[in-house]
Amino acid sequence: MTDNCRAMNEIEELRASRARVVEAADAEGRRTERSLHDGVQQHLVALAVNLQLARQLADSEPDALRSLLDELTRDVHEALEGVRALAREIYPPLLLDLGLATALRNAAVESGATVDVDLPARFEPTAEAAVYFCCVELLRPGTRLRVWAEPDALMFEVDGEPTATIADRIDASGGTLAANGGRLTGSVPLSSPRRDRG
Repeated sequence: MTDNCRAMNEIEELRASRARVVEAADAEGRRTERSLHDGVQQHLVALAVNLQLARQLADSEPDALRSLLDELTRDVHEALEGVRALAREIYPPLLLDLGLATALRNAAVESGATVDVDLPARFEPTAEAAVYFCCVELLRPGTRLRVWAEPDALMFEVDGEPTATIADRIDASGGTLAANGGRLTGSVPLSSPRRDRG
C-alpha cells in the first residue's frame, strides 16, 4: 500500500469515527429528551395537579388533605431522584466537583464492581470524562477496574470488550485501546495534571 493510499484510508477512518461520535451524541441527546419528557416532566405535571387538588381540600376535607400531602411528598422525592439520575448520566456532579477517583469509586459501589483507583491529583476535565464514561459503560457486578496515572496519560484496565462508543471516545481523545482475553486497557493522553484538588 502506498503512503498516499494509507493516508487516504486514515482520513476516511477518522471521518467515520467522527461521524459515529456525532451520531452517538445525537442519540444521547434524544435519549435525554425522552427521559426528561417521560420521567421528570410527568412527575412535575402530576405534582401540579395534586397541588391544585390540595388547595381545594385545604378547608373542606383536612383528613383527605393530609393523605394527599403524604402522596405529594413521595412524588417530590421520586421527581428529585429522577433529576439526580439524569444528571449523573449527563455529567455526574461527583466527576465535576470531586474528580475521577471519587466518581469512579461511587459508580463502582452502585454497580457492584471492584475498583482500584490511584490518582493523586485532578486532571484535565476532558481526559477525566473520557476515562470515566469508558469505564462506567462496562461496570457490572463483579467487574474489576483499575485506573492510574502515567506522566503523560490516564490509564485504565477493566473487564470487558470494547464497544463502538468506547472506541470512538478513545479515538476522539487521541488515546489508545487494547483488548486482551476479556480485559480492556485504555490510555488517554494528558497535557498536564491539575493539582488544585485532591
